[in-house]
Amino acid sequence: MSKKQSRNTSKAESNGRPGRRRFTKEFKEEAVQMLLDGHTARSVAERLGLSGPGMLYRWKCQLIGQAGKTGASLELRVRELEQELKRVERERDILKKALAIFGRDE
Repeated sequence: MSKKQSRNTSKAESNGRPGRRRFTKEFKEEAVQMLLDGHTARSVAERLGLSGPGMLYRWKCQLIGQAGKTGASLELRVRELEQELKRVERERDILKKALAIFGRDE
């Protein structure tokens, strides 16, 4: 087990079964930051050895809730920008196809 993993998780229970893992606040913040940087939740969960992406989304909501109104408004703005980006990418793809079609006729 790496040094980083050992300080972020708790030891096994006395009955020999592994207990619930506990993660430090810093670990959670770094994981959420990876998610916000554009990595998929599934890939972040796999890299960090988490049980699934649901944990990341829960941590993200908790951190945004702690940030108050500013965090919530930033989250809303990010969603709006992601939707706009998808729309612009679709438009770009359509224009590329149109250029290919009309460019053949010359």
